[in-house]
Amino acid sequence: MSRRTPPDSPFLFETIEGPDFSFELAGRRDGLWPVAGTDEAGRGPLAGPVVAAAVILDPDNIPEGLNDSKQLSIARREVLFEIILSSAIVSIASSAAGRIDGTDIRKASLDAMRRAVLGLSLRPALVLADGRDVPPGLACPGKAVVKGDARSFSIAAASIVAKVARDRMMTRADLVFPAYGFAVHAGYATKRHRNAIGSHGPCPLHRMSFRPLRQDGVETPEEELPA
Repeated sequence: MSRRTPPDSPFLFETIEGPDFSFELAGRRDGLWPVAGTDEAGRGPLAGPVVAAAVILDPDNIPEGLNDSKQLSIARREVLFEIILSSAIVSIASSAAGRIDGTDIRKASLDAMRRAVLGLSLRPALVLADGRDVPPGLACPGKAVVKGDARSFSIAAASIVAKVARDRMMTRADLVFPAYGFAVHAGYATKRHRNAIGSHGPCPLHRMSFRPLRQDGVETPEEELPA
């Protein structure tokens, strides 16, 4: 089972100015080095995988401008994606729609994060995971960091890698299933996407456990609509 930790300093969330390297340096002071950050992208869409990344940053070569991927423009994410891949140790893993439907989105997300961490070429001594859960099955200690992509450079880097990797996957998926517009909305429940499902029915990339695809009409707890 995943380990859930209580929020650390929740009263600070309204005053977060951006991520830094303090969580990583604290681990280093405790003798836990290297430190990896992990995050995922794509919990909310109706179609496509949930993608996770794990990143070990070089403390002497941290890319400038790291932040929660949602706070960055598409162009800036793309630039940082390439910089991170060239300057850090990176691993990417995903859970497809079938795995999501066979378990649930939370478990599928945590499993993708676990596999991303295990795929790193350098074994971390500590993993910082975005959210309230530490992925189960890690080979080292883990710490859950609420709003971690806005607080930790390593998690922010992982959020950027996961987001760009998933967006690229969905752009390629658009070539295979052009009727749905995946390159535009990345599988989220936009009006265009819902209309396409109504006209063409679901494709193999759709998450059949998500409303409105789920036959019993019950909304899954982790479902999210785009802002």
